[in-house]
Amino acid sequence: MFSFQADALLVDDREDLIAVLQMRFGTLPGEMIQKIYEINDMNTLQRLIISAANSANWDVFVEDFNVSKDSYRLLGDNFNPLRDLIKEGEVCDGGA
Repeated sequence: MFSFQADALLVDDREDLIAVLQMRFGTLPGEMIQKIYEINDMNTLQRLIISAANSANWDVFVEDFNVSKDSYRLLGDNFNPLRDLIKEGEVCDGGA
C-alpha cells in the first residue's frame, strides 16, 4: 500500500472513531481528539472503534484507550453498550 493510501486510511479511521464517540457520548474533550490524531497505527484505531461502539460508558472507553496498544480483547460486561441501561431498568422490552 502506498504511503498516501495508508495516510488516507488513518485519517478515515480517526474520523470514524471520533464520530462513534460523539454519537455514543456527546461532545469530546479536545485532549481526547488530540490523542486520537496522534495514533498512527490502523490496528489500534480499528480496535478503538470497536471499543467505542461497545463500551458500557465513557469511563470504560477511556480506560481501554489508555491500556497498552497490544491489548486486543474486549471481554466482559464492560463492553456491553446496554450494561448501564439494563442496571437502571431503562431498556424497553420492545412491547407496546
